[in-house]
Amino acid sequence: MDRIIKLKPAAFLFDLDGTLIDSEMLWSRAIVSWLAEKGVQAELNEVASLVFGHSWIDIRASLQERFPSLPVRSIYEDGRELREHYNRVASDLSSIVIPSAVEFYRAAAKIAPCAIVSGSPHSDIETAVKICGIEAETAFVLGMEDYACGKPEPDGYLAAARRFGADPARCIVVEDSSAGVKSGIAAGMTVIGIDRNRTVRQDFSGCAITVSDLSEFKRR
Repeated sequence: MDRIIKLKPAAFLFDLDGTLIDSEMLWSRAIVSWLAEKGVQAELNEVASLVFGHSWIDIRASLQERFPSLPVRSIYEDGRELREHYNRVASDLSSIVIPSAVEFYRAAAKIAPCAIVSGSPHSDIETAVKICGIEAETAFVLGMEDYACGKPEPDGYLAAARRFGADPARCIVVEDSSAGVKSGIAAGMTVIGIDRNRTVRQDFSGCAITVSDLSEFKRR
């Protein structure tokens, strides 16, 4: 962590899905199942490319564009249906926690305050914080309802910096997706990239540091 301490961060801002919990492929499988129920056949990798790094609002818009036969309904109604499919494929939520990421999160919280900025619903993030056991280390969470535009736009990260009263240039973002990396960079923040996804390759251009797992900081 010495290299990070030298950056003198004012705050750490973490993504959730794919960064602290290994949930994005589960959501992708749930969407494939949900689409099939609607009579739409989709490949898992095709759906995963729409899911990684994006909010449900943006995912739903992309699905509607890709599969125009989908009925146009409330995003919340679709979300309730999709959650039923997700609950079937993610019956043990504790199994999707990424231990090395949680360990890094706790270590980071000893250096500067931590928050989570995600495209997931606010309530889902709060549930994940409890599952990860990082309530005490988390200053606040921001979900898809809490800022205007999802990643790769910088809105969420800039909103978090404002809430901390922190200079964006002194905030460190921890991300696992192309959209998240672009969001952090657009916010003028230092980005740590986690290149752990082998299903849908991501772009970590512009990251200050890129690792395959946050446990690598033990060796740095």
